[in-house]
Amino acid sequence: MKILSIETSCDETAISIIDAEGGFEKPVFKIRGNQILTQAQLHAEYGGVFPNLAKREHSKNILPLLVIALTEAKMFKKKKVKSVLSKKELAFYQKTLEREPALLEPFLEFIVTVQRPDIDALAVTAGPGLAPALWVGVNFAKALSIMWDIPLLPMNHMEGHIIASLLQSDKTGKKITLPAVSFPALALLISGGHTELVVMKDWMQYKKIGATKDDAVGEAFDKVARMMKLPYPGGPHISRLAETIKDNTSRFKLPRPMINTNDYDFSFSGLKTAVLYTIQKIPQFTPKMKAEIANEFENAVTEVLLTKTLRAAKEYKVKTILIGGGVSANTRIRNAFAKKVPEKLGNVKLYVPQQVLSTDNALMISAAAYFRLVSKKKFSKTFKADGNLSL
Repeated sequence: MKILSIETSCDETAISIIDAEGGFEKPVFKIRGNQILTQAQLHAEYGGVFPNLAKREHSKNILPLLVIALTEAKMFKKKKVKSVLSKKELAFYQKTLEREPALLEPFLEFIVTVQRPDIDALAVTAGPGLAPALWVGVNFAKALSIMWDIPLLPMNHMEGHIIASLLQSDKTGKKITLPAVSFPALALLISGGHTELVVMKDWMQYKKIGATKDDAVGEAFDKVARMMKLPYPGGPHISRLAETIKDNTSRFKLPRPMINTNDYDFSFSGLKTAVLYTIQKIPQFTPKMKAEIANEFENAVTEVLLTKTLRAAKEYKVKTILIGGGVSANTRIRNAFAKKVPEKLGNVKLYVPQQVLSTDNALMISAAAYFRLVSKKKFSKTFKADGNLSL
């Protein structure tokens, strides 16, 4: 089954094309095309993602990126003779892409000159994420679906991150398999917009047991980085500073918010504020002090995430722990879980995504879409982009 997926939930424009088989038992994904274009440098001057800029860049880049992905997959073929759109077809595309006027003209030229690729299904991230960014991908996918007469699947971005934690590529990077997963499983989703604990009784079955009450963990990293005048995205810069503290000590002590509460919710706003107050009390903020605060902040975040996840794993008697989302790329968090899960939970399996798949990408959307198709669940044909879409 060949699946083309589109991801525009934040500041990465991504398109992938996979050939999938094997069902839930022995899934195998052959990567035909996989392209990602990041906007991180453009948003750096704002200290975070600027939604309207993200939308503009998606609109500008999504069609050229599709051409590159189709070419990589050897599916890009020009028509010998341009087709002619009827008034009804033209009106439909104008209506579908009315939110993306900069995309409309190149799209109309594209559809009359390019042959339908050998694709069985389209998938697009419908949410959660930045609504203006999501709409670009959703409307573009809807237009492609009608143009090529290919079924379209709206996908949940966080479900993609759950699946991403299991994707294991071979040495060529062109073939991906998944391990046999034992259920129940517990997914810790940590990104710029989410901090959630989700229990899975089986494939595609989710029960959210905890979520952030304010700032997500990735958002806290970025805000703390801004306080310390570090570039965006803040997480990697904080981590590099923290790594310079070789003995892992700090003269500064930060709180571990909600670490001992009787639920599985999180809160990082107070931790962020504690960093601000700590900095304001320092008359001369030296590079060594900055590194120590970065180290203590990263330790506090890691301890909270680890403590709550381990406790939830014990209560729900899970056999597998999955960590997904952009913050899963954090080395200290990865190492802490790799050490403590076998130490505290014995034979519970831990899966974290490969570094390249920890950030937003379309490959994880393709993989999740395949499992949705295998499960034979119905999809809405009238879906909308939803920035707050829940699992």
